[in-house]
Amino acid sequence: MDGNSNRRDFLWKAGGGLGGIALASLLGKDELVAATPALSATGGILYAPDRPARAKRVVQLFMGGAASHIDLFDFKPALIKYHGKESDFGEHVEAFQDGLGPWMRPVWDFKPYGQCGKPLSEVVSALGNVVDDIAFVHNVVGKTGVHSQATYLQATGFQLPGFPGMGAWVSYGLGSLNDNLPTFVVLPDHRGFASNGPKNWNSAFLPAQHQGTIIRPGTANPIADIFPPKGYITADSDRDGLRLLDQLNRRHEAEREGDSRLEARIRSYELAARMQLAAPEALDISKEPAYIKKMYGLDNEKSQWPTEINAPEEINHFGRKCLTARRLLERGVRFVQIWSGCDNGFPRRNWDSHEDIERDHGPLATGMAVGSAALIQDLKQRGMLDDTIVLWTTEFGRMPSSQGATGRDHNPYVFTNWLAGGGIAGGVINGESDQWGYKPLDRNNPTQVYDIHATILHLLGIDHERLTFRHNGIDRRLTDVHGHVIRGLLA
Repeated sequence: MDGNSNRRDFLWKAGGGLGGIALASLLGKDELVAATPALSATGGILYAPDRPARAKRVVQLFMGGAASHIDLFDFKPALIKYHGKESDFGEHVEAFQDGLGPWMRPVWDFKPYGQCGKPLSEVVSALGNVVDDIAFVHNVVGKTGVHSQATYLQATGFQLPGFPGMGAWVSYGLGSLNDNLPTFVVLPDHRGFASNGPKNWNSAFLPAQHQGTIIRPGTANPIADIFPPKGYITADSDRDGLRLLDQLNRRHEAEREGDSRLEARIRSYELAARMQLAAPEALDISKEPAYIKKMYGLDNEKSQWPTEINAPEEINHFGRKCLTARRLLERGVRFVQIWSGCDNGFPRRNWDSHEDIERDHGPLATGMAVGSAALIQDLKQRGMLDDTIVLWTTEFGRMPSSQGATGRDHNPYVFTNWLAGGGIAGGVINGESDQWGYKPLDRNNPTQVYDIHATILHLLGIDHERLTFRHNGIDRRLTDVHGHVIRGLLA
């Protein structure tokens, strides 16, 4: 850096301008660069004064295993009328297993909610209190009926491993809103990871500090390895050890210029040291008012739960994650990902209800609806919903025909996403499925995950085509070579 350059100039140029994005975010806290455009790696405008960001942060609710849109959100009277009749799709259908039995009506009754009159299943009726804040997209299509690939597609924008999760892209593009907590936090299912595990929120080829940090609310050790074992390491020895480690790391780093992995590791240690002070307070819900705990379904605490999947347990665990997410968001975490459902196993503990929709979806959907509704209400009453996007998704939907009388097979041909807050128009439907909930009503104009991602980046103030990272000679981006902003979702 020559004598005529200052630190701000250097940061604007560093990393092809992406240092400037982080600088803009930091200076924006002090309202110093309110109208300064940021630059992409190729010099394009990422966000500009004539298109201010509507949102600052995102919560992604991911239902691992494939939630049934037609039993929860996408009401299909034809399935009631023709229940039990031979399913005739009018075309060849490639089923994942043997799920082309008779038409099967929604497992639960639907009724309208809110001023918008949106029909919701009784098992997600808790969302009726906030349905006027939600925009539903019923014509989302996938590319595969395989869980791992479809989960990658929704989480990272690609069907294969090796690509950054959406939260990592947001962290990379916008930087942090706080100094003491991670930018991207993942709250997994309490039973284990969904399909692909941590690869869904990995930073891949982006700098490693942008990967998701796993937190497990309500456990004895919610953040692994953040504190030394009790009675083994003293505070003084911990501090001295970290000081020595920093010296060794800096020496190692100086000899390997251009390798970001050690710098990311150093940053993670520094963040961990700050988290030792900030994280316990952020994760401590004990001082939350009783009415808040009740709203999230946390007024029925138990030390042991039944072995069978059950609604009270799902309400407790999902509600706790949603309340924790709110506490993290208000303390400056940029992106929180909440998972419901672990990877395949028996008995089912995810949304992959091949055998029995009522048994599996019932408790999971009840827990999800109570926690999600509370989160939206809570953000709204705190004035945070205006600049927080809530995204609900799953890897694909389920078939309108039956499988084994009470289950449903995979349906990648159409499913539902919904969004709320952060510049999203509430109480609307953008994109319909056909009369069966089998494929989009307008097959020439479906919604793809790239469109959802592009819209979220747009609301964050980012042009999805210009947030890029050159990897192996290719300018990679979250939306690959696809995607458009869904104007009908914008408030």
